[in-house]
Amino acid sequence: MVKIIMGLKGSGKTKQLIELVHKALNEENGDVVCIEKDPTLRYDIPSKARHVYTSTYGGGKGFDFLKGFLSGIHAGNYDITHIFIDGLYKLIDGTNSAGVDEFFEWLAKFSEEQEVNFTVTVSADTALATETMKKYLI
Repeated sequence: MVKIIMGLKGSGKTKQLIELVHKALNEENGDVVCIEKDPTLRYDIPSKARHVYTSTYGGGKGFDFLKGFLSGIHAGNYDITHIFIDGLYKLIDGTNSAGVDEFFEWLAKFSEEQEVNFTVTVSADTALATETMKKYLI
């Protein structure tokens, strides 16, 4: 399952993400991973969740980098049940939605095939959501 939390800066996306991480840690029977560009949530999310920072690994190279990054994380741990991605456009170093539909279609397929849930925050007005993104908005 793929879920998108979308809204402008200051709309409460990160707070909602933090609540969902806590919920996943309490209710799911697998490992939980939180991916962000830099360690801004390290004090808000329990250490029981695996924190991963893309800046450590040369992140910001677009959707292809992110797909490979997610695939590698899963390949290293098949017990992951949920991956939270905070700030999609920060991770790819851009606000251009070019490629975003293809990415979310890939993510949905990956989620189904590998039985991993994804929750992604996107800092943008919900009016700018593409038809593909609208399928996953919460």
